[in-house]
Amino acid sequence: MEPSSPITTYRCICESVSHPEPCALVVDDDGLIRMDAMDILQDAGFRTFEASDGDKAMTLLAREHAVIVLLFTDVQMPGTRNGFAVARETASRWPHIAIVVASGHVRPEPGEMPEVARFIGKPFTSDMVHDHLRDILPDGRKPAPLRNREQAGSAP
Repeated sequence: MEPSSPITTYRCICESVSHPEPCALVVDDDGLIRMDAMDILQDAGFRTFEASDGDKAMTLLAREHAVIVLLFTDVQMPGTRNGFAVARETASRWPHIAIVVASGHVRPEPGEMPEVARFIGKPFTSDMVHDHLRDILPDGRKPAPLRNREQAGSAP
């Protein structure tokens, strides 16, 4: 198999479906930003998949959608799908997946993102991402560290 095939160009840290931690997919063509986003999500308790463009993301989602509860995607990427297209297709095909779209250059126009998606600007911080995740994920899909932070923040 060639290194550029969609099957080998992403790395999966979700070891198996039997893990109780929810899985997230991070999509960004900038490797450093992708790694930073993965670290933030792993700190929140997610196991992570990664893809470097929208086409690879859709290939991975088609295969792993049952274990993925969160899509975290950049907007401007190479390939035939930008992050808005990935978000729309994901919302249509797999409505159980929560969606966060991030960009430092592009703001969504009305109708570009699915209504269920949340937009955040870059650069983002872990606190910013975690706050959005607490808002958009139902309690049953929040990883324990994210739930625990939420409960600690609301304790008297």
